[in-house]
Amino acid sequence: MASLEQADQKVVYGLDIGTRSVVGTVGYMNDNQFNVIAQAVEKHETRAMLDGQIHDIGKVGATIRKVTDKLEQQTDIHLTDVCIAAAGRVLQTVRTTYDYEYPDNHTITDEDIYNLDSAAVEQAYSEFLNKNTSDLKFYLVGYSVMHYYLDGYQIANLEGHNAGKVSVELIATFLPDDCVDGLYKACERANLNVANLTLEPIAAMMVAIPDRFRMLNLALVDVGAGTSDICVTDDGSITAYGMLPIAGDDITEIIAQHCLVDFNAADEIKIKASHQEQVDYVDIMGLNKTISSKEIARIIKPKVEEMAQKATDEIKRLNGDRAVSAVFVVGGGGCVPGYTKAIAKDMDIPEERVALRGEEVMKNITFLNNDGIDRDSLLVTPLGICISYYEEANNFIFVSFNGTQTKIYDNGKLQIVDAAMQAAFPNEDLFPKRGAELKYTVNGKERTSRGEPGEAAVIQLNGKPADIHSKIHANDIINVTPSTAGAPGKATIENIPEFKTKFNVNVNGKNVEASRYATVNGEAQTGYYDIAAGDDVKILDYNTAAQIAELMDIKLTEDMVIIVNNERGDANTPVYENFKVEFKDQEDMIMDYYKDFPSADEMAVSQANEESYENIDYEARLKADKDGQLTFDDLPDDDGTYEKSESEESETEVVRNILAHDLHIIVNNEAITLHGKSDYIFVDIFDAIDFDLSKPNGRSIVTTLNGSTPDYMQPIKEGDKIEVYWK
Repeated sequence: MASLEQADQKVVYGLDIGTRSVVGTVGYMNDNQFNVIAQAVEKHETRAMLDGQIHDIGKVGATIRKVTDKLEQQTDIHLTDVCIAAAGRVLQTVRTTYDYEYPDNHTITDEDIYNLDSAAVEQAYSEFLNKNTSDLKFYLVGYSVMHYYLDGYQIANLEGHNAGKVSVELIATFLPDDCVDGLYKACERANLNVANLTLEPIAAMMVAIPDRFRMLNLALVDVGAGTSDICVTDDGSITAYGMLPIAGDDITEIIAQHCLVDFNAADEIKIKASHQEQVDYVDIMGLNKTISSKEIARIIKPKVEEMAQKATDEIKRLNGDRAVSAVFVVGGGGCVPGYTKAIAKDMDIPEERVALRGEEVMKNITFLNNDGIDRDSLLVTPLGICISYYEEANNFIFVSFNGTQTKIYDNGKLQIVDAAMQAAFPNEDLFPKRGAELKYTVNGKERTSRGEPGEAAVIQLNGKPADIHSKIHANDIINVTPSTAGAPGKATIENIPEFKTKFNVNVNGKNVEASRYATVNGEAQTGYYDIAAGDDVKILDYNTAAQIAELMDIKLTEDMVIIVNNERGDANTPVYENFKVEFKDQEDMIMDYYKDFPSADEMAVSQANEESYENIDYEARLKADKDGQLTFDDLPDDDGTYEKSESEESETEVVRNILAHDLHIIVNNEAITLHGKSDYIFVDIFDAIDFDLSKPNGRSIVTTLNGSTPDYMQPIKEGDKIEVYWK
């Protein structure tokens, strides 16, 4: 009976629970050298496992107990904790990249890197759930960081660097619940506690491909009895995992059919043929038979080539549809003759670049007891399982999450957010939720007012306040009250930037600032109006004359006359920026009208002058002319009329000037004033704007007048809105 406890001896117990056999290894790590104390192998009495999946938990548990008993007898140590590996029979992987940008230049710490990795793993998990179409429940069982990026550039280690933006690219792996539970329950039947769980391809990689080789584009194929597990390395990291449900058992079945023996006998023939020229056996008829290793190689050749072809295709798929530089093969199934050569041929690489890995990769492994131990490829995965304990220290633990028992894969850095993710607790219920957005339009353009943030989730860990990053351990009790949503978004007209701007107008000769006015859904509203979802808000670029009067405390009466830019208007006349507005009583208007009239004396003189002009005797003037010639101005035209004199032209111009007035319009959203005419037409705008018709900036000119297409000779009036542009 074992007398020493495993915990006191600080040894690790690793189990490779394979389809055909269970291999146990006990050892310890010292100065980066793993020392093997003992090893034991026990075959399954029946086919209790198929393709890496446990079918009979009780029988597999019994086999594990036999291996454990052998090792306890060899070491005199009571083994209680075991490290195991799961085959990739239904392994699922997700490759993802996560970016995070700090609000300012930030020095990156270990905690920042962990938070970055955790966020990427959570993102990978969400992506996996979105694409998982099966009814199986999957566990995240590990992840491998492929690359870190600092401000867009790849970097080996982020710690200590200053960065604005960091990124991580990683591959996360997932296994179904039944696969994990079967392994755990089989170990429990053998009175063992699982201390660490890893993946078989990861375990094999620990030994077969050291870190210094992972800069190369390599592939590892672990050919077991039921599955062929594959992983690919490149640029210093593991870039992909894969699995094929074809391996050593498929070859054994061919031998069983050819030799007419049961499965176990066929497996013995296969093993002996790998190192003997001929093998003796007894078939099911009780007849003694002999078969040569060459005959065995001949009958299994098609299946070996099929296995190699499928392995090559999967490697290329995982490697971006391209060949790798070299392939390492481990596991008993890879020892069959012709397998490595077939892979080299299908991969189109030299044969020497596809090789079995065995003793040559075990330089950091010491066997303290060499009795009966062959340092071949069959030991790579069992040894890797032990070593992974020191590298990963992963295991499943149970915690209570909101009253429900939840199993989580423990990577040694578990936080409450990991438990929430595994319990399918909605991610949005962990973080404050913003209230509903308020969407509306301002002058035809959509605006959004964000809702207020709500309260974060209330989290308790073992009865004490905690947060989503609090570390958790086995049997912790976690209670999370979902976060709440904040108040919905809101806005008032007075908070709209356009509403806050002012514009200048001239009122009764004084420059003043006028405020903007607004309409909502066509109705005038004050600045205190609370905008509702879908409201159509328009901030007007003018005031009415009545609004200007209110601004100036001018009371409009029935007798008051409103003049806007020298033209009579009313209370509703628009007043745009830089417009001139006058408010006058009727009496003041009459006085202004008459003050420019001439006096009675001036009228008399003017009348006398007109009468003398009308009574000019041109015939008398002709006789009186010294030269006997009439001037051009004095002679009548052919139709009997006279050409106007300069004085007459001047009088006509005076009349024209009296009728002339300024016209204020909006051209291309800018206020324009036209001068010097009594009437204006559309084409007059080209005298007042910078628009060179001789230099086309498009195929045609587009013109609009108050939204409609005008005629160039069409009259225009005060306040018209015009657009002119090349198209």
